[in-house]
Amino acid sequence: MNKAISRVAVLLCLSCLIACSGTTFVYNRLDTILPWYVDDYVDLNGRQQDQLDEILEPFLRWHRQQELPQYVALLNEVDTTLDKPVTPEQLAQIYSGMEVAWLRLERESLDGLLELGASLTDEQVAEFLGYLWERQEEYEEEYLTRDEPEYREESYDSFADTLRDYLGRLTPQQRERLRQASTALERSDEVWLQERAASLQRLSVLLERQPGWQDKVREAVAGRSETTSEEYLQVYEHNLDVIFAAVADVLNSRSESQDRHLRAELADLRDDLQTLIAQGPPPPKDSA
Repeated sequence: MNKAISRVAVLLCLSCLIACSGTTFVYNRLDTILPWYVDDYVDLNGRQQDQLDEILEPFLRWHRQQELPQYVALLNEVDTTLDKPVTPEQLAQIYSGMEVAWLRLERESLDGLLELGASLTDEQVAEFLGYLWERQEEYEEEYLTRDEPEYREESYDSFADTLRDYLGRLTPQQRERLRQASTALERSDEVWLQERAASLQRLSVLLERQPGWQDKVREAVAGRSETTSEEYLQVYEHNLDVIFAAVADVLNSRSESQDRHLRAELADLRDDLQTLIAQGPPPPKDSA
């Protein structure tokens, strides 16, 4: 899905995290927000809610102690990169750093999620899978019905909206560069949806929860690249190259005002993260 790829890639290139003045406010309430997110997929009973709380507490402690300092280091790398002309290769390296961070999050959370998954009833598993397949149908309706002009315009809007958040008003030349990029993207919505449907099929089999299913899930996650189609990988890599080149060009054409805007956004986020680190581990949910 090019819209998602472009937005995520641009975000990671610029700040690698959600930059907003409320970072600390939101982060300190993750123990409340994350259960709500899980509840979007399946209704948990009281015992399962308690189990989820027990899983979240060490995960959030690990994330604040181990991960947030690495995010600050990555933001420092972004800031240093901006001191000289930016290359697509540098943006690709920053993006790779966040992919690695995502894999650490996935690895750290997987055992807890599998533990929770083992406590679900067959009805809850069916509810969970039903929700995912419903989302698949919604995505197909939303993305596959677009004609080519709509697709290109949405890709451009995604580029422009994200960069505008970090740079402020874009110049006509910068907007034109983003339009060129949206034209150069290969359309990936259909192949992405095919990949997603195949993944859901594999997940449906795994969640029959036959003996050894948890190890099979771990193997599936670790070997995910082996089950991804070559077509999708080619489109994905091509589109990332297009995005990195366009973002580099726009960054290198930024005005002094845009540079101040961008660095202020990054500084605000870095300050928020450092505040969180200084606060230490989040308190247990039952504490005041």
